[in-house]
Formats: sequence, C-alpha cells, structure tokens
Amino acid sequence: MSDRVICTIEAGVADVRFNRPDKRNALDGDLFLAIAETGERLKNEAGVRAVVLSGEGPSFCAGLDFGSFQAMAGGETASSPRSGNPGALQPNGITHLGQQVAWVWQELDVPVIAAVHGHALGGGIQIALGADIRIVHPDTQMSVREVHWGLVPDMTGTFMLSRLVRPDVAKWLTMTAAVITGREAFELGLATRLSDTPYDDAMAMAREIAGRSPQAVQGAKALLNQAYGGDPAEQFAAERRVIGSLIGSPNQVESVMANFEKRAPVFTD
Repeated sequence: MSDRVICTIEAGVADVRFNRPDKRNALDGDLFLAIAETGERLKNEAGVRAVVLSGEGPSFCAGLDFGSFQAMAGGETASSPRSGNPGALQPNGITHLGQQVAWVWQELDVPVIAAVHGHALGGGIQIALGADIRIVHPDTQMSVREVHWGLVPDMTGTFMLSRLVRPDVAKWLTMTAAVITGREAFELGLATRLSDTPYDDAMAMAREIAGRSPQAVQGAKALLNQAYGGDPAEQFAAERRVIGSLIGSPNQVESVMANFEKRAPVFTD
C-alpha cells in the first residue's frame, strides 16, 4: 500500500486519513488505489468496530486531480484495476475503481464516519456520501461538481444522493454544480452533524460505537441498509454507461478547455 492513505487502528477504531495534503487530497491514480485497498484490508481486519475517514491538511478531498481532467479531454482510458484509472472495472464486477473508493465503506460490516472539512468536491463529496455518518465543519465547501467539467457523478453519487435528499434537491445540486457550505449541507440532509472540530467529534463517536456490542451494531447497519432498498449494481452500471458516453466528447472537452482557459464555454446541441 502506498503512503497516499494512512491507516492506524486503536481500541477498535480504524483511523483512515487521505494523505496528499499539498493537493488538498485530490484524487490521482495512486490515491484511488490506496483508498480502495485500505477499504478491502479493513473488511478482514479483526477487532475493527468503527472507521473514521478524514483528510490530512486543509481539506477532506478536493475531487479529481486536474491532470485526470486533461486526460479525459484527450479520451484516455485504462482497463486494468491496477492502473489507478477510476474507470477500471473491479474484480467484483459491480463497481469501477472510482465507484469502489466510495462504495467500499458500505461494504464494510462496521459503521464508517466521515470527518469533513475544507473541501469535499466532486469525488470528494461522493466518498463522504459513501460513509454511514458525516460530521462536517460548517464552513466546508461541498459540491456535486461533475457537470462543471461536462461529466456526471459516477462514483456512486447518484445512488447515495437518492437516499439522502429529495429528488429535486439531488437534481439541483447535480445539474448546477452549486457549491454549498457545510451549514447548507446539514439543512439539506447531506451532513449528519455540524462541528467546529469534525475529526475530534468523529473519533469520539467512533469510540462510543466501538464500546457497543459489535454484533448489534453490525446487524443494525445491515438492516438499515436493506430497508433503503434499491439495486446499487444496476445504478452503478448506469453511471458507467452515461459517463462513458461523455468522456472525450466535444462538449466535455469544451468544458475542460474553457475552465483551464478561464473563458465561457461554447457548447453545441
């Protein structure tokens, strides 16, 4: 495992920290792989009763690395899961790598708490939505940002948004790429709690949960997830189909180039 993710375990709590602080934990190939591998490791880690996700430095996760957008504009793809390409289908066949870094936290039997601060944009907010609970700093900048780059959320975001907010709210957030604060996210139902010290409060909550009967906690997570229903595999496949039709298309390339060139985009119908 690379040093892109730091994972320590103490008293039943796995402390998972994204470790690319100089880039606000923007997602590159190495970070995609490290997050997915950390999640897979924790599935089989004896004694883990709760997980806390956080980001080193000024942000939780600022989304996809800019270099990845430039690669998309050139139509670059990869098929190997080891490549670190977010579009690489995983061995389970349900997710590609980009989806897995968010969905793996739902696959864990134990509860996962995201401590969110600074920025949670695009892929960053989708990873946060993949947690069971989100403790968010009031001033955090959050956005379902993909449309800004001529794309759609394809990291399980459409599935998780549909569980958390009304359909009109999900459409507004997704179609406008609006940047909202942690306070607004709480009002909309995306944040579970607000905190000026989200990491400290997430760790305190994780320790409290770790002190409960592990079988009861795990059973509760499984039952509540089942109650929400829906077919994640079908939704994730739909995400892959739609974004696959967009990557490298003329309007998607125009979205990227206009952003980098700091001009208004000119789209074709």
